[in-house]
Amino acid sequence: MRARNLNRQVRELLDSTPAVVLIGSRQVGKTTLAREIGDERDAVYLDLESPSDRAKLADPESYLNEHMGRLVILDEVHRVPDLFPVLRGRIDEGRRRGIRSGMYLLLGSASIDLLDRSAESLAGRISYVELHPLSLSEVQGISSNPLQSLWVRGGYPDSTLASSESHSYTWRSNFIRTYLEREVPQFSPRKSTEQMRQLWTMLAHLQGQVLNASMLARSIGVDYKTVLSYITLLEQLLLVRTLQPWHTNAGKRLTKRPKLYVRDSGILHTLLGIRSFDELLGNPIIGQSWEGFVLQQICAVASNNLNISFYRTSGGAEIDVLLNFDNGEQWAIEVKRSTAPSPRRGFHEAIADLTPQRALVVYNGTEKYPLSPTIEAIPLAILLDEITSRLNFE
Repeated sequence: MRARNLNRQVRELLDSTPAVVLIGSRQVGKTTLAREIGDERDAVYLDLESPSDRAKLADPESYLNEHMGRLVILDEVHRVPDLFPVLRGRIDEGRRRGIRSGMYLLLGSASIDLLDRSAESLAGRISYVELHPLSLSEVQGISSNPLQSLWVRGGYPDSTLASSESHSYTWRSNFIRTYLEREVPQFSPRKSTEQMRQLWTMLAHLQGQVLNASMLARSIGVDYKTVLSYITLLEQLLLVRTLQPWHTNAGKRLTKRPKLYVRDSGILHTLLGIRSFDELLGNPIIGQSWEGFVLQQICAVASNNLNISFYRTSGGAEIDVLLNFDNGEQWAIEVKRSTAPSPRRGFHEAIADLTPQRALVVYNGTEKYPLSPTIEAIPLAILLDEITSRLNFE
């Protein structure tokens, strides 16, 4: 497996910013990345889930003053929310001493409180980076078919690199149970873990569909607002993604509700009881699974530097994924699980509505070729490379 793509970006931010917040769900690789960076610098590492490490911050100002001038890595920093005002003071003190970068690397398993409190206390002093599960470029060489392996197992390193399909599936099952039994109660003690499991599983069955909170509420036996609060929690825990619709003055009646996806394809398959590629091939969810996998891979390489949405009208015009670059350039993408892709009529209608600069059909083949004068078929790996090149050009 190659080094994580964010490795260089985090280093560059530490060289220009006093503090960097690296967020990502549990087991996604934050600690490994942070320790690699720490090994190259004069750094000290504290795991704030460890009672002994938290005890070192009983007097945080004294401890941080003692290590002024070193990179202090604070893992699971959201467990000590009162620390943020102290960090602000130490950053300001560092500036007075001429230390303007590389003071703190903060790791958090969710955006809950971490982003809110750090944004309030450390405005103008901090940068944010999200570490996604493994992307396709990061798993080259792990198997004879890295794309298939990554799609089936998902991108959590322990799942992707497991010695067998059964070990990977067991790891993901334990991951889901740990989140339900530990993380949900920690971040939202009043939430029912059983209702959360039901909702999470239902979202897996409805992968890529437009949100219907009323239907979900009736199915679980709770009210509409409770469902929305559960979805918000799953989203803040970086387990579920809401893809917002694109709004334009096209004179069409547009869908206004978001589409929902379980972010990681391996977690999606485990929630649905799919243990192998053969089982996935025989499951009707395969098309939605491929669509969610493609979306997750795009989000991983975009690193929040790209506006990603979808387009759908009441008349049936639809674009699965719509990319809007900062310069106004627009790419329309239809996702097809086929070796001989053919865009739907609704895609042609949507292209006529929006006239994007590029219209692409992502498929699971290996060659890029034209489907028509205005539409190209493109493999996922090539699409990701072209998005990366486009963003680097900007």
